Amino acid sequence: MRISLSVSIVLCVFFASFENAFSQEDEAGKTGKIAPEYQKEIAQLAQNKQIQAAFQLILSENKRNREELIMLNEIPAPPYKEEKRAARFAAMLKEAGADSVWIDKVGNVIALRKGKNAKRCVGFDAHLDTVFPIETDVKVKFKGDTLYAPGIGDNTRGLILLPSILRAMKAAKIETKADVLFIGTVGEEGLGDLRGVKYLFNGESRKIDAWIAVDGGDISRVNTMGLGSYRYRITFRGPGGHSWGAFGLANPQHALGSAIHYFSTSADKYTKSGARTSYNVGRIGGGTSVNSIAFESWMEIDMRSEFPDNLNQVDAILKASIKKALDEHNTMKRMGPALTVDIVKIGDRPSGELPETLPLIQKTMAVSTFFGETPQLTRGSTNSNIPISKGIPAVTIGRGGKSGNAHSLNEWWYDFEGHKAIQAALLTLVAEAGLAK
Repeated sequence: MRISLSVSIVLCVFFASFENAFSQEDEAGKTGKIAPEYQKEIAQLAQNKQIQAAFQLILSENKRNREELIMLNEIPAPPYKEEKRAARFAAMLKEAGADSVWIDKVGNVIALRKGKNAKRCVGFDAHLDTVFPIETDVKVKFKGDTLYAPGIGDNTRGLILLPSILRAMKAAKIETKADVLFIGTVGEEGLGDLRGVKYLFNGESRKIDAWIAVDGGDISRVNTMGLGSYRYRITFRGPGGHSWGAFGLANPQHALGSAIHYFSTSADKYTKSGARTSYNVGRIGGGTSVNSIAFESWMEIDMRSEFPDNLNQVDAILKASIKKALDEHNTMKRMGPALTVDIVKIGDRPSGELPETLPLIQKTMAVSTFFGETPQLTRGSTNSNIPISKGIPAVTIGRGGKSGNAHSLNEWWYDFEGHKAIQAALLTLVAEAGLAK
């Protein structure tokens, strides 16, 4: 049986949509406590004439931002295939007034806006990639004022904040004390495994002292906790053969089924108590026909936890279950060579938490309050996982507007006071980088 290209895309996005359904964007947060001095600092900064001028420019650019959102969204950018969108985004940042723009060796777009004191550096990020295969129709459709297209919210809308803020800072002649790197990162989604931000913090690039990512939610969202995950592709292999003539060979499909059973049974017991921990066999495959013993059988599995120790424990349960299934089916075989198994880690996102007393977090919450929202401290799997795991001050903030059906073909975004999220992001960035006088 053959599956058409359009059906395979729908299936891929269907499964991806479940990741979004229980993502950090939907996980309830806790209300943060803001020290009065930070509320006062943000209120005073917001009244600065240059900041007010930047706010007005952002408000006046709604039409331009909408047009750029549509244009950029219609450039496909799945993980590992972000090049065309990256090139266009680099040109946008250069046009917006960055001092220099380049694309690093993994594909991140980086724009430097020099500060008055280069001793500190603040990274301001939105990810370039979407979850959708390259063949996906990403042309934007309209129903009234609502934009419909795969990726229109996550995270093309997030990208639009960067050039908008750059233009506003240039027009209002806002200078910061610290250098600011405006970054379009690659590989945030799925099997991209945060590869862009991992490269930025691996010691080969310039040291970044604070990190602000834009990815989902509204102004109330202040993501300060990284949700860790491991992902594996497990492949059982054997000689394969005719279902009748070669009966008695060890069967990779049967071993895979046993491994899933042993793992789910043990993992279920483990995850019923303690820190929240999840597991999911998301994809399975293998075999050639109904009357053939498969020569290969595979699965892809995702495991997540709030804390590293719990993640490592469920990881150990998985590997023990695989070994048990392998040994059992090799013992059961009546002839032929033994099964083998390959365990390949295809995803590793670290967890971690930052205290809400950190100045960056306090300032971000104060900005949320200034715009009339109640800040919610959340846990999620975003680019901020990497700096958070290293103890570097980092937050992920919302891209604004109203949106829905992320990671699906009917994703939508509506510009409901979307300018406020851009203004809030600018205020947060300037507060952290320092307003130079």
